[in-house]
Amino acid sequence: MDVKVTDLAKPHFKANPYPFYARLRAEAPVCRTKFLGGPTWLVTRYRDVLMLLKDERFVKDWPPKTRWIHFVAGAITRHMLNSDPPDHTRLRTLVHKAFTPSLVERLRERIQSVCDELLDEVATNGRMDLMSGYALPLPLTIIAELLGIPVEDRSHFHARSRSSLSSSTIMGVLRAVPDQRLLIRQLRKLIARRRRDPHEDLITALVQAEEAGDKLSEKELVATIFLLLIAGYETTVNLIGNGTLALIQNPEQRELFGRNPALAESAIEELLRYSSPLEVASQRFAREDLKINSVKISQGEMVIAVLGSANHDESQFRDPEILDLTREPNKHVAFGQGAHFCIGAPLARLESQIALTTLFRRFPNLRLTQEPEDLRWRKSLIVRGLEELPVTV
Repeated sequence: MDVKVTDLAKPHFKANPYPFYARLRAEAPVCRTKFLGGPTWLVTRYRDVLMLLKDERFVKDWPPKTRWIHFVAGAITRHMLNSDPPDHTRLRTLVHKAFTPSLVERLRERIQSVCDELLDEVATNGRMDLMSGYALPLPLTIIAELLGIPVEDRSHFHARSRSSLSSSTIMGVLRAVPDQRLLIRQLRKLIARRRRDPHEDLITALVQAEEAGDKLSEKELVATIFLLLIAGYETTVNLIGNGTLALIQNPEQRELFGRNPALAESAIEELLRYSSPLEVASQRFAREDLKINSVKISQGEMVIAVLGSANHDESQFRDPEILDLTREPNKHVAFGQGAHFCIGAPLARLESQIALTTLFRRFPNLRLTQEPEDLRWRKSLIVRGLEELPVTV
C-alpha cells in the first residue's frame, strides 16, 4: 500500500483518520513509507505497537546518517526523547520528581482557579474559541509556573514551538529552524537569569543540577526545559479540545459525564483512547535487522508507532469507534508505554479532569457555533488537535 507520511499530517486527514487506520491494520499493519528522506515503517496494530514501545531492539538516538537534524536544529534536540540509557535514565531521573502523582495532586487548587478565571470571561461574553480561550492557556499557565517562565515570555514560547510539531518533510524541518534558534536563545537568556537570581522553580533546580557536575550539559539543559514545556501542555491542549468535541458529538455520554462526577477519571481515559491527542509516538530505530509481524526491518530504519490506530484496534477494544466513558478495561497507549512513557501524564490527566468537569458543569448547554465538518484541524504528524473550536454557552 502506498502511504505518504506527509498525507498523514494534513488537516483534512486529521479530521477522521480512523477508517484509513482500520484499512492499514487489515491490509498492511507494518507499512513501508518514507520520512525525512529515509525508509520508514508505520506500525498500526495494538499488539505490534505495544511491542515496539517496549522492545530494547529499538533505540531512540538518531543513526549517524540522520544526525544532520541535530546540527540543523541545534541544542533543542538533545533531550531524553532522543536518547537511550544511560543518558535517558539520567535525564529522566532528574525531572521525574517534579511530575510524580503526589506532587501533581498539590496543583489541584491552582488548576481549578485558572479554569474558573478563564470560564468567567466566557460567562460574560457567551461565546469563545475554546482552544485559544481555555484549552491552551490552562496547561500553558500551569507548566510555565512550574518551570518559572515569566508571563511575558509564554506566548513567544508557544508560537515558536508549534513549527517543530508541524514538520513532516525536510523542508518543514528547515523552515522550523529560525523558530528553534529563537527558542534556544530565549531559553539561554532565561537560564542565565536563573543563575543570577534563583527561584523556587524547576528551571532553577535544573540549572543547579547542571552546576553540580556531570548530571546535565548545557545543551541537555536547554533541550530538557524545551521538552518539559512542550510535554507539559501540548497533550493537554489537544485532549481538552478533542474531548470537548467528542462529548458535544455524543450527547448521551455527555449527559452521563455531567450527572456523574465519579466518572471523571474513567472518562478521561476513554477520551485519551477515543481522540488520542498524540497521533504517533516519537521515532524509534531498529538496532539490528529484525522482523515485526513477519515484515523485515533493516538496521537503522525508522519505525513509527501509530498510537491513534492502536487505540482503535478492534482486537483490543470492543466497538472501538463508540465513545464509552465507562469502558473497562481500557489499556490504551495514548501516553506510550515502557521507558519513554510520557513523563507529563499525571499532570495531563489531572488538568483535563478538572478542565472538562468544570466546563460542562458551568455550561451544560455548551454547543458548537459551526458544523463539525467545517472545523479546522492542525497540520502535524505528531499531534491530533484542532486549530479552533468555536462554542457558545
